[in-house]
Amino acid sequence: MTAPDPIRAAFEEARATLDAFLADPKNVDAVHRFARAAADTLKRGGLLMSCGNGGSMCDAMHFAEEFTGRFRKDRAALPAIAFSDPSQLTCIANDFGFDEVFARSVEAYGKKGDLLVAITTSGNSPNILRAIEVAKKKGITVVGLLGKGGGKAKELVDVPIVVPRAETSDRIQELHIKVLHIAIEAVERELFPGNYGES
Repeated sequence: MTAPDPIRAAFEEARATLDAFLADPKNVDAVHRFARAAADTLKRGGLLMSCGNGGSMCDAMHFAEEFTGRFRKDRAALPAIAFSDPSQLTCIANDFGFDEVFARSVEAYGKKGDLLVAITTSGNSPNILRAIEVAKKKGITVVGLLGKGGGKAKELVDVPIVVPRAETSDRIQELHIKVLHIAIEAVERELFPGNYGES
């Protein structure tokens, strides 16, 4: 009897997570809503903001750089920022506590009509919940990339996108980056149709 291949099993688990996500039409609709909100924010001259902890911070940074840099083809830079500056984060954490590290940045940079992408695999990270709270008070639309049922954040954000089935952060984050890339592509198709051979 051949022993199970853990690497193949991991790929199959990742595929099963994606299949479970696609099986619910509400999930794809939520990504449409995310992309529409981001495109509308940019059309109004607003700012895209993102935040997360650990690997989710990496996803937040990845999201922002695809707009300020480029995704697939050259086009105008677009205003996006990830709250990831070490000096700001450590200053705020030292002076106000770790729960405020993103909330203070939302307070400083965000304005009504902007968009915040809040990323938390548990849906319960206190500093993400505080950022959402401040954003909502300022009239900022909030998209939540979540996992494990969505946690407290699911009920607070405007557009919850919850990874189903997966119980580990790595599988959740793998789908989060797919959602981010696909939403970015949709925004580009809206704002720069010529880059995709569309009129």
